[in-house]
Amino acid sequence: MSRTFHHGERRIRVRAIRRDPPDLRRLARALIELAELQAEAEAEAEYERRTRKSAASRHQKPDPTTKADHGDAA
Repeated sequence: MSRTFHHGERRIRVRAIRRDPPDLRRLARALIELAELQAEAEAEAEYERRTRKSAASRHQKPDPTTKADHGDAA
């Protein structure tokens, strides 16, 4: 295992036997899997951001300067 820290950035290393012509089906499957994993990670991050945002808005105190809170008729 490397002792180098990459500050959260993932590094991908491919180790294989070079073939001529390359196995395009295997390469395509690997690229599709990487794209799916990236989309899933982005969706999870978006969900977490939205849930934190909605949880924060539920816990905010109402603004005491609004007329609706005082029952005043305008």
